[in-house]
Amino acid sequence: MDAVKIRDKMFRISIPESEIKQRVKALAERINQDLAGKNPLFLAVLNGAYVFAADLMREITIPCEISFVKLASYQGTVSTGKITEVLGINEDLTDRVVVIVEDIVDTGLTMKRMVENLGTRRPAEVHICTLLLKPDKLQVPLDIEYVAMEIPNEFIVGYGLDYDQQGRNLKDIYTVVDK
Repeated sequence: MDAVKIRDKMFRISIPESEIKQRVKALAERINQDLAGKNPLFLAVLNGAYVFAADLMREITIPCEISFVKLASYQGTVSTGKITEVLGINEDLTDRVVVIVEDIVDTGLTMKRMVENLGTRRPAEVHICTLLLKPDKLQVPLDIEYVAMEIPNEFIVGYGLDYDQQGRNLKDIYTVVDK
């Protein structure tokens, strides 16, 4: 499918599944190298990062653990700027190496809140790993070490990302055609 309709909007393929898989594999190789011997805890941000986290974890070859946290900041196609922690972190993070796994970083506000929240739990290290980064939309400084792809400031769906909870199941990433 080169184009799909989700609710009231049309989307066209912008990143095919084959490219996504290639970028995820390369990202995992860097993490395997950088964090060898550290037994990192990957914290995947739900709902959007579940597909990325699953594919990333299949490429991680070092000893590690995974858990999930749910934060919300979107309504429709626009970030509300208000971040609500819906599902918290149950693991003891003291002296742990933590890798936050996010689907997309745009304003950076959600990630900033997440890093601040983790900091109160005394981890040894916190790393940020995102499938997608919108550098032109960042509003706060962040040290994002692991970025699979940088994209323009356009609304996208697929590969776990949604439009009003629809489209997460698409294998490719699609960009909105009509706003």
